[in-house]
Amino acid sequence: MTSPSWPQKPAILDRRSVARSRLFHVESLDLRFSNGEERTFERLTGSDSGAVMIVAMPDPEHVLLIREYAAGFEDYVLTLPKGLVDPGEDIITAANRELMEECGFGAHNIQPLVELSLAPNYMRHRMQVLLASDLYPKRLPGDEPEPLIVETHSIHELPALLAREDFHEARAIAALYIARDKLLEREAETALRW
Repeated sequence: MTSPSWPQKPAILDRRSVARSRLFHVESLDLRFSNGEERTFERLTGSDSGAVMIVAMPDPEHVLLIREYAAGFEDYVLTLPKGLVDPGEDIITAANRELMEECGFGAHNIQPLVELSLAPNYMRHRMQVLLASDLYPKRLPGDEPEPLIVETHSIHELPALLAREDFHEARAIAALYIARDKLLEREAETALRW
C-alpha cells in the first residue's frame, strides 16, 4: 500500500489583523497554493495556550455535565466543563482548576484522551479532552456570571443524551463517545487478564 502524497502547504503572502474584540481576533491570510492559485482566507485565531474539556466521572458509570448559558444560542445548554489554559499552566492543572470552578470537584486522577479542533478552516483553536476520576469535593471561584447547574448522567446512555434538545455541542458529544470507548477498552483488557 502506498502512503498518501501530502500536498505542499500554501505560501502565506500576507497576514493582516481585520478585527479584534475582547474575545476574538479575526485575521486575513493571503495564500498562494502550489498550483499557483491565490486566495484570501479569514480565520479566528485562538489562545496560543489552548483549552481543556473535562469528562469528569464521579463513579465508573456516570459523568458530570454542566448547564450554562450559551450566548451563541441565546439559551441554556448541557455540556462538559471546559475552559482556557491559563498562562503557565499545563493541561492537567488547567483541567483540575476548571473542574473545581465549574463543578465543585477536584480529581486525583486526570488523563489526556485526545486533542480536538472545531471548524479548522475558520478557527485556530485546539481543545484537549481529559478524563478525570477519583473525584473529591473542592470549589474554586471561577469567572462564570452565575452558578452553573451540575448534573450527573450515565456514560452508557449517550443516545438518550443526544435525543435532548439542550445537548448538542459537537466537542462534548465526541469527548463522551471517546471517553466511553476508552473505558470499554480498559474493561476488555482487564477481563482478558483474568
